[in-house]
Amino acid sequence: MATSTTKALAGEEPPGPPRKTGGEGTARRRGRLLHRLDIKGAPYAFIAPFFVVFAAFSFYPLVYTSWISLHDVELATLDVMEWVAFDNYVDLWNDSRFWNALRNTITIGVISTVPQLMMALGMAHLLNYRMRASLFFRVASLVPYATSVAAAALVFTMIFERDFGMINWALGSVGIDPVNWEADKWPAQAAISTIVIWRWTGYNALLYLAAMQAIPADRYEAASLDGASRWQQFTHVTIPGIRSTIVFTIVLSTIGATQLFGEPLIFGQGPNGITGGADNQYQTLGLLLYEEGWKNYQMGRSATVAWAMFLLLVLAFVVQRLIKRLRSRTS
Repeated sequence: MATSTTKALAGEEPPGPPRKTGGEGTARRRGRLLHRLDIKGAPYAFIAPFFVVFAAFSFYPLVYTSWISLHDVELATLDVMEWVAFDNYVDLWNDSRFWNALRNTITIGVISTVPQLMMALGMAHLLNYRMRASLFFRVASLVPYATSVAAAALVFTMIFERDFGMINWALGSVGIDPVNWEADKWPAQAAISTIVIWRWTGYNALLYLAAMQAIPADRYEAASLDGASRWQQFTHVTIPGIRSTIVFTIVLSTIGATQLFGEPLIFGQGPNGITGGADNQYQTLGLLLYEEGWKNYQMGRSATVAWAMFLLLVLAFVVQRLIKRLRSRTS
């Protein structure tokens, strides 16, 4: 077989260094191509289709819902719209049911979110220690999250039942009168919050646990050498180390509280579930949206409630960013 130098002398190929063939040459050419694409902004080109699809399926419902909220539309005739401008928003502002649903959403959200995140933080702290059957406890903490909301709400509805429920039986065994959990406002909201706490505590605990395990061990060693107790390590090392995860879970819990629907609907056991009780004592914004659209057949007013919920989330996000900016300035 003739060498490349012999071929060059014979005029079969130009003289010069021998060409790279095979895998090495292909890898180098691929590297040069990727380098050129990276310079030209290839990552944006690869990600752009995803954002196009995301925008199509995210912004279109928002725009369409906002358009419906400016019309008088009935569920049976969605193609027939009567322009009313901002009358639906004015009616919603003057509707006492909206303000009642807003208060119930906030109170149930606070009652369910604060204990839930605190319990999740403590559970994650315990699971972060080396203990026997730790994998079992981590998997077990996800069981409530994997349970459907219908099954969970149905079981807790039976537990909080007035005449034969387990809670009232336990209260009666110590001489306390039975509580009408569904008819009274605060007991009903406490019972619904219990369902939410049971379902989401384990999920948030695993998020906190993953963040805790990412904290370098030398921080705890340094704190221990400085004489810090376990509680001081938790407050001065663990909490600052997972602060971003805590903010993330607060945002998720706020969104979930605003959209709370399944738990109070099933807890009402029938028509009272849609109205949030006979006196709307636990009707949330999600239930009000459903009542306006699928019980009263007023899709325009239902879309108005949906946009009010969205604006509340935007307002909560803006307030959170302002608080964070003020804290950064003061620190």
